Amino acid sequence: MIFLLAALLPCLVWEKNPAPAQTAEICAPAANRIKVPTPSTTFHAQVASATRAPWVIANGWQFLRQPDAQFYYDAPGPAAALAAAEAFSYGVHAAIRTDEQGLAPLGNMLALLKSLPDNNLRPMANIGFLDDGSPESGEFMNLLLRRNLLFKIVKSPDAKLDINVALGTPDYPRAEAANPNLLAEKVRAHLTDEKRLLRIYGSEVVVGRLLGNRDAARLLLINYGAARGAVSGMRIRVLGAYSQQHAVQFDAPLDLRDAGTQDGATEFTVPELKTFAVIDLVSH
Repeated sequence: MIFLLAALLPCLVWEKNPAPAQTAEICAPAANRIKVPTPSTTFHAQVASATRAPWVIANGWQFLRQPDAQFYYDAPGPAAALAAAEAFSYGVHAAIRTDEQGLAPLGNMLALLKSLPDNNLRPMANIGFLDDGSPESGEFMNLLLRRNLLFKIVKSPDAKLDINVALGTPDYPRAEAANPNLLAEKVRAHLTDEKRLLRIYGSEVVVGRLLGNRDAARLLLINYGAARGAVSGMRIRVLGAYSQQHAVQFDAPLDLRDAGTQDGATEFTVPELKTFAVIDLVSH
């Protein structure tokens, strides 16, 4: 199916009077909306180590599992803009409840999203995930997305994909479900880095959503650690030779550096990613 849902823009839940002007479409919080966490990053000290490892709170796996559902965020302040970027990137219906401090960031983000040209590109994936609907499979998918291992949910193994993954198979036993990090690393090893559609070097808090075909691609980059600061000097590798790159960023200019193609892949550096960026790639 062509990715037409990318044109969907989140609406604003606003329960005060008067309603804000020219920010977003106003919608009521409906009982049938699924509430999702505010996208963000927390840090936890690792066991027996002073290292603080980031934990990304992202909702992509829920969106892929229920693409036709309607979702709901509580996202105060600048988090409203991040929530809008996340919902848009996955093409889902979402309502965002925010406060006075969130109105301007949300309005600015929606203005950027509205300005993006339609491209009708399909989500790119070379991993098939057979979802059994369990919480363990949900967390497995969550880790795959956070590692930028791009998959799509399939009902049965798809021979056109590089690998197919299912919890409870010999390669991914249910006994290891308590350690989704291990399962995600197994998927990476079985796929091999050479076949990964997207690789992000220099950040553990940036998640990419890749749409494309033979001639063009669109990469959407979400910095889930935006509240703590920008990510600097991030190197990106996209599988496919795209000779032209055009980048826009929320709330800041973005000039890609050291762009080039080699061995069937395109690489470039993002000097600074604050919250959200969209990079359009063209093969000729």
